[in-house]
Amino acid sequence: MTFPPLRLRYNPRAVESRDKSLSLVPYITQRDGEDSAPDNLVITRHSAGPRLYYADEDPRDRDPRGVLWARCGWNPVDAEGRITGEPQWQMMHPHRQMVCMQTLTCQVCTRPARTPLGFIFLVGPRDHDPSQPSTLTNQPPVCRKHTRAAARLCPHLEDDPTVFLARSAPLYGVHGTLYGRDERVGVKVIAQPDAPLPYGHPNLGTFLASQLVRRLQSFRVVGLDELLNDLATAS
Repeated sequence: MTFPPLRLRYNPRAVESRDKSLSLVPYITQRDGEDSAPDNLVITRHSAGPRLYYADEDPRDRDPRGVLWARCGWNPVDAEGRITGEPQWQMMHPHRQMVCMQTLTCQVCTRPARTPLGFIFLVGPRDHDPSQPSTLTNQPPVCRKHTRAAARLCPHLEDDPTVFLARSAPLYGVHGTLYGRDERVGVKVIAQPDAPLPYGHPNLGTFLASQLVRRLQSFRVVGLDELLNDLATAS
């Protein structure tokens, strides 16, 4: 597995998009040609229980809390920092999503996402229960400059996102796939849970993560226009 350098000065303008209205491509968007890596997973037993590995594992295959991450190809990047390949709008690149969520950088341009009023998280219009004091999200934050663009480009947000202005967004856990071992076929998929597994969960030892999740617990819900007006006033 070859790991490219992390590009935290990404140019989100697509180099070859045929549709000029979609020329802005978020960093986290997976591209055509960025396919899943060959499956070479193994499970070994430890005193703490079974543990999932890659046969040729690299330290960068795990996040800072030791969870194994799904491998995915990386398309070439041009001299201006633009990732090549047609965007796959329904998909997030696992490693790029993780990097933006881990560092709280903008999912579109990779610049710091913090604003004077907090972090901006956009959630699908049907994903928030207003009766709950906290919510989970797999969508990395966005910077002020790219808030409207992210709302327009992400199919999940339907151009009508719920906007969270969060002061606190601690890491929660990971989405992904649970693996086990079968005496006949070896390592196999056991389950793909709908809900993320929190860090500290006993099943994380044999879990392959594909999305990092944060918990928003100190926030206010605002409209997009209200948010941008408040930010203009704050600056």
